[in-house]
Amino acid sequence: MIEVWNVIILRPAMNGLIAISGAMPTAVEFGLAIIVFTLVVRLVLTPVTIKQTQSTKAMQELQPKMKELQKKYAKNKQKLQQETMKLYKEAGINPVGCMWPMLIQFPVWIALYQSIMKTLATTPENLLDLAQHLYTSETIARAIPVNSSFLWLDLGKPDTTMILAILVGGTMFIQEKMTTPPSPDPRQQSTNRMMLMMMPLMFGMFTVMFPSGLPLFWLVSNLIGIGTQYVVGGGWGYLRRGGVAAAIAKQ
Repeated sequence: MIEVWNVIILRPAMNGLIAISGAMPTAVEFGLAIIVFTLVVRLVLTPVTIKQTQSTKAMQELQPKMKELQKKYAKNKQKLQQETMKLYKEAGINPVGCMWPMLIQFPVWIALYQSIMKTLATTPENLLDLAQHLYTSETIARAIPVNSSFLWLDLGKPDTTMILAILVGGTMFIQEKMTTPPSPDPRQQSTNRMMLMMMPLMFGMFTVMFPSGLPLFWLVSNLIGIGTQYVVGGGWGYLRRGGVAAAIAKQ
């Protein structure tokens, strides 16, 4: 199983990163390679992301009908479930489809984390392990060792300045806020508020725990997601014109 993971996901990601970094300016090679890698991943996922955005928007438009069903079948959970699935089918919506982009990205995150740790080898043992995963290529051979410095970051270490954590958490909040509709249900409002705050805080905490190359991937991915949502969703969605501060105040 481990060898399958290495062959199908880890080695292509690692060698792709190294090959990209070899084509970048030496001073910022690995940082730019992560950004380009993120752009490629998001480009590949664009059809899935667009479908997710459209499904989310369609589900939001179904909320009034959903409320009617909940009132009508409040005492019959089985009938409510049947009618809900019927409503989804008639609207051509797959409620699970909204989760696919996130699920697909998890293996990429793991592979990128491992790639960063192995590529930024600092000991002879780590260099030996790295050599076992590299493809036979002059381009890749010339790119080793990579430069871990990028802006104020050491990509092989967590960012202790908290700047990256704030950027990751902030962009994740904006992206979540753009797609989270207001709800007349107080319990749903409470759940929405908790999720809007919990996810950015959780990833902000991860940012100070993991090598900063991985949060750099999250940050660029969030920015691309915001741009995609803005274009496909027709604007800022539920993030009102009052800006981020106003959106937070409403919470």
